[in-house]
Amino acid sequence: MLYENIRVIAHSGYREAETPRFFFINEEKITVVEILDMWIEENISDSTRKSFFTVKGSNKRTYKIYNDTRTLEWFCKLERE
Repeated sequence: MLYENIRVIAHSGYREAETPRFFFINEEKITVVEILDMWIEENISDSTRKSFFTVKGSNKRTYKIYNDTRTLEWFCKLERE
């Protein structure tokens, strides 16, 4: 499954949007109940930086979501049921 563009409501700290609190997939609001993992990936060749999160949603599913810090867009894919 490829990543799909999503809308995210995130906690903002001193560095823009930092941690996701809620996200929407096909108009369904999913609450982040637990952040299982987080990391940053940087690509020097095209100057991209992505903040990744593996999260457990309120629907008991696990998702991998990331924020492209250059475009400020969020993307998601379902990890497992």
